[in-house]
Amino acid sequence: MKTVTLDVRSPSEAMADFAQAWRTGEPQRSAHISFATPELLWKVLTEKRWELLKALCGAGPVSIREAARRVGRDVKAVHGDVTALLNAGVLDRTEDGRIVFPFEAVKVEFLLRAA
Repeated sequence: MKTVTLDVRSPSEAMADFAQAWRTGEPQRSAHISFATPELLWKVLTEKRWELLKALCGAGPVSIREAARRVGRDVKAVHGDVTALLNAGVLDRTEDGRIVFPFEAVKVEFLLRAA
């Protein structure tokens, strides 16, 4: 199963992992999409966008219209959410213009610490 981990970590931590993979030539064991703060993660992954990701998990490339049909929402509203997820690097666009979430599972990981 192809899993992505959505996590919260500083840009320097994310770049350190990238640099390690670059130096060693070995890919990370799993894919990561990182956010700088928990607030940014929740700003990008609203409830409606989370529903959209659930509908796209393992679905392969689909049109925005098909994505809207799957979640039972207006195409224009889904288009706005797709644009936000594309800009955040969560979704990808295929050469023929369809959207794809190339994972079958999502793991969300962050640590809440005392102030």
